[in-house]
Amino acid sequence: MFDLTGKIALVTGASRGIGQGIALCLAKQGADVAVNYHSSADQAQEVVKKIEDLGQKSIAVRADVSKSDQVKAMVEKTVQEFGRLDILVNNAGVLNYKTLDQMTEEDWDWVIDTNLKGQFLCVKAAAPLMEKNGWGRIINIASVASGGVGVGYPALAHYCASKGGVVALTEGLAVELGVKGITVNAIAPGAVETDMAKGVTEDEQVKQGLLARLPIKRIGQPEDIGAAAVFLASDEASYLTGSVIYVDGGWLAA
Repeated sequence: MFDLTGKIALVTGASRGIGQGIALCLAKQGADVAVNYHSSADQAQEVVKKIEDLGQKSIAVRADVSKSDQVKAMVEKTVQEFGRLDILVNNAGVLNYKTLDQMTEEDWDWVIDTNLKGQFLCVKAAAPLMEKNGWGRIINIASVASGGVGVGYPALAHYCASKGGVVALTEGLAVELGVKGITVNAIAPGAVETDMAKGVTEDEQVKQGLLARLPIKRIGQPEDIGAAAVFLASDEASYLTGSVIYVDGGWLAA
């Protein structure tokens, strides 16, 4: 079950955190993985080594996902190395805490361009390759901050807008690409122990307040998100598209 042997995956923002967890989980199930990074070349190579230690092939590919020429080159390099592309995980993302009065146009553009435009550009480059094979899996990383669930997050309006856009993008693409053999789903993580979430996980008072609310009394790990990605990438998930899976320890249910 959930066997990905012979599949080729590209995971953006995979040099650390959730992206690394997803890349390793896919590799454990038999996929060869292209590890995208923007600036952390050494960390990306460490992930490549871990994947190779699992017996799978891997390469590190540098690209800023908000730049169309770099995205095209990244996808082309993946196909040159592995012959095709079956699974795309749009994980690359950024976050900075800014209230409205603090937020500049540059802050807004940085978050929207990376978190939302970047996913559009990656799908734009990858989907035609999947269509040729009549099979593809696109997995977009959203967030519990994506809106529509009755929970707001202060100082994160730009981040929430970007992740809400990811959900809408996922649903629209699922309708368009389903007839081409490509499923498109999203994973919405809650609090996960990563560098990006240090403001939550390393502030003891904030952390304890979060744990008090979570039915599952622990902070999430990158592998928790990776496990959901494995399922969505598998043949067993062939009838699931346009969906958002909330992997949040029960945060939204509490």
